[in-house]
Amino acid sequence: MCLFQFTARRLISQAHCGLKASSSKKQKFCLEMARPSSNMADFREVFAKAKHIAIITGAGVSAESGVPTFRGAGGFWRKWQAQELATPGAFARNPSRVWEFYHYRRELMLSKHPNPAHIAIAECEKRLSKQGRSVVVITQNIDELHRKAGTKHLLEIHGSLFKTRCTSCGNIAANYKSPICPALAGKGAPDPDTEDAAIPVEDLPQCEEDGCNGLLRPHVVWFGEALDPGVLTAVEKELDICDLCLVVGTSSVVYPAAMFAPQVSARGVPVAEFNMEPTPATNRFRFHFPGPCGTTLPLALARHETEIIS
Repeated sequence: MCLFQFTARRLISQAHCGLKASSSKKQKFCLEMARPSSNMADFREVFAKAKHIAIITGAGVSAESGVPTFRGAGGFWRKWQAQELATPGAFARNPSRVWEFYHYRRELMLSKHPNPAHIAIAECEKRLSKQGRSVVVITQNIDELHRKAGTKHLLEIHGSLFKTRCTSCGNIAANYKSPICPALAGKGAPDPDTEDAAIPVEDLPQCEEDGCNGLLRPHVVWFGEALDPGVLTAVEKELDICDLCLVVGTSSVVYPAAMFAPQVSARGVPVAEFNMEPTPATNRFRFHFPGPCGTTLPLALARHETEIIS
């Protein structure tokens, strides 16, 4: 049976312990996970033995690079929150406004750099690959900072700010143009008093495939849209084989990503959470390390004394 079956029925049935409680053994396992450890030496021993490490990352890891999360109090662009703009309906009603929002985010990201957490993950992946061990990063972030840090095995479940998809032909392409089109140059200011640019559709980013010229949209997963089934299949395969899972800088409230680590933990695999504060999933994990990811993660993923480097 597959580890992940993304249905509302299963989400509800697993909300308590991360796995349908069909036996006393599973119930006992959930109770045993009630007090996660913050003992770094113990985590390091588990890390030293792991062959397939899955690292799930969220907005918290990029926040330390100065990337706004657009969540919670103060998470506004002009007078809108992300969930008001990052929807198919918002794009259909006002593609100019939505493109201003994403143009602002793209330009902002061009000035941001990976922080010590991103770098620690990339260096760990590179080092462990020489030992026949694997590291996969499963990220909810769309900023490409993991890629910028050097991570190779990367699954971007919510897409990327630097990819576009044509609304006519469906072509997906990397796009690092700055600005992405001439009409957006100097646009996208986040100040609440800024007026919409009201750019005509024909002047917004257009598909460059031969004979298409369709309107482009950001290749990101918007609210109300399903995740790419191909990406989810890849995630499922990685989580089925991992023998250590790290949850880094994620609130564990956005589904389906919020299910990933609890279900891995429910089958007995050690899970370590690195976050500023506890989350709704913390008590399901073996380890919890509070504090900035850029401080805790480099220590956790540094070369262990038992590692043999050829």
